[in-house]
Amino acid sequence: MKIDFEKGDGLVPAIVQDWSTNKVLMLGYMNEASLKKTRAEGKVTFYSRTKGRLWTKGETSGNFLHVKEIIPDCDRDALLIKADPQGPVCHTGTDTCFSETNKTNALFLHYLQTVIEERKASTAAKSYTKLLFDKGINKIAQKVGEEAVELVIEAKDSDEDLFKNEAADLLFHLLVLLEAKQVKLGDVVDVLRERHKQ
Repeated sequence: MKIDFEKGDGLVPAIVQDWSTNKVLMLGYMNEASLKKTRAEGKVTFYSRTKGRLWTKGETSGNFLHVKEIIPDCDRDALLIKADPQGPVCHTGTDTCFSETNKTNALFLHYLQTVIEERKASTAAKSYTKLLFDKGINKIAQKVGEEAVELVIEAKDSDEDLFKNEAADLLFHLLVLLEAKQVKLGDVVDVLRERHKQ
């Protein structure tokens, strides 16, 4: 990864984004040494302009930013770091340095999809998800059908909590079915987007 550190007197801006919610968490600056340390250790490390030294986010609070991906911009003089935050990001105790809540409900489905994918490949103690995959595509498809019927039944009643729980069950089992078929949620969204154009 060749980055142009000369343009900014040895520093480049590094925007940190939550890899699962896509929320911008903070902005820091990196030099060659901090980028090298970030890549080696998997925790975001900046160059602190006020302290004049390398600074790993979370070194005192324990709220580390675990690196998922580092992407240079088109001019290679800025970085986008996708990370998994371990606790609040800002020193004030807020989720982000921009006073935003780091929560986007729809994007949680993408995060859940990655968890389901990990459970499918897991060789550890069996989870409910792993047991579904072990039983095969017919059982998974059957569960989606059962959950759809239960949702329809709850839709006819007036218990909102039960309805939401059945909807959550259906979404979860649909994600499991998509993983079993090796189809990503984004692929289905692409179909919906294409239909929306028509």
